[in-house]
Amino acid sequence: MAVLTPILVVDEIEPCIPFWTERLGFQKTTEVPHEGELGFVILERSGVEVMYQSKASLSVDLPQLAGRGERAVLYMQVENLEELEAKMAGVEPVIPMRQTSYGAAEIGFADPAGNVVVFSMHSGY
Repeated sequence: MAVLTPILVVDEIEPCIPFWTERLGFQKTTEVPHEGELGFVILERSGVEVMYQSKASLSVDLPQLAGRGERAVLYMQVENLEELEAKMAGVEPVIPMRQTSYGAAEIGFADPAGNVVVFSMHSGY
């Protein structure tokens, strides 16, 4: 089983939050500051998640993606990163394997159109 969550890359996160919370009933479950503003946020409702990351935060967190022009990045939780890597043999990752501060191992690949998919395996999986 995999879980797919869009990460919307924006100039500013704060103006986007009321759209989801006040109009659509989402709750802010996670926020990460970046240089005095929000750098990352997770919004959730009934098992559906939407993530936002600021361009400034993305350029620090994943500098290899800075300037690529992404408006959305897909974040997919998987059960087995080794299987995924085997399936992607011969494809150069745009985000090399890394261990995150929140306990996930991650690797990212671009599809043929240049869209980035970050595959993640959390230690509790």
